Amino acid sequence: MKNDKIDKWLNDTKHWKKEFELLREYILENELTEVMKWGQACYTINNKNIVLIHGFKEYCAILFFKGVLLKDESRILIRQSENVQASRQLRFKHIDDILRNKDIIIAYVNEAIDIEKSGIEVEFKETEEFKKPDELVSKLERDANFKSAFETLTPGRQRAYILYFSKPKYQKTRVARIDKMTQSILDGKGLND
Repeated sequence: MKNDKIDKWLNDTKHWKKEFELLREYILENELTEVMKWGQACYTINNKNIVLIHGFKEYCAILFFKGVLLKDESRILIRQSENVQASRQLRFKHIDDILRNKDIIIAYVNEAIDIEKSGIEVEFKETEEFKKPDELVSKLERDANFKSAFETLTPGRQRAYILYFSKPKYQKTRVARIDKMTQSILDGKGLND
């Protein structure tokens, strides 16, 4: 069922408009509910997110929230980054890419619906399983207040900091990031708070 908010979003869209409209048409060939989430067209079943349409500079995509569980027999799903655990994208650079892959898109959406209905959940890595950079380990070992504050953070906030601190390839940059965020951690704040 079409949603008026998505109609407005599509009318206001400048880039990828035709592609979004076609993806919407394919996705709505089933029982999904169309809602606006995160400023994008999102499709749900029983209030569970199944797929999202979104656009970037170089491509548009549909994002499967539990994409890691899809069989991906065509081997076309993309993991956005090494830190993404569950979601996967189908990317398109032109409307012809979407037209050419219609059957695959519809099959993948239907498989995603079946996965959600089955109750299968993605097994996420625990925060403890993420490797902490040496610089963070060192700071935790030598600063008891910092260690206590870090361990008090929610697992999601800890994970965000671990990933943020791990990203730079140079030690100097990793140390600078830790130093910059120390007060936020001591204040119990997350990376983006």
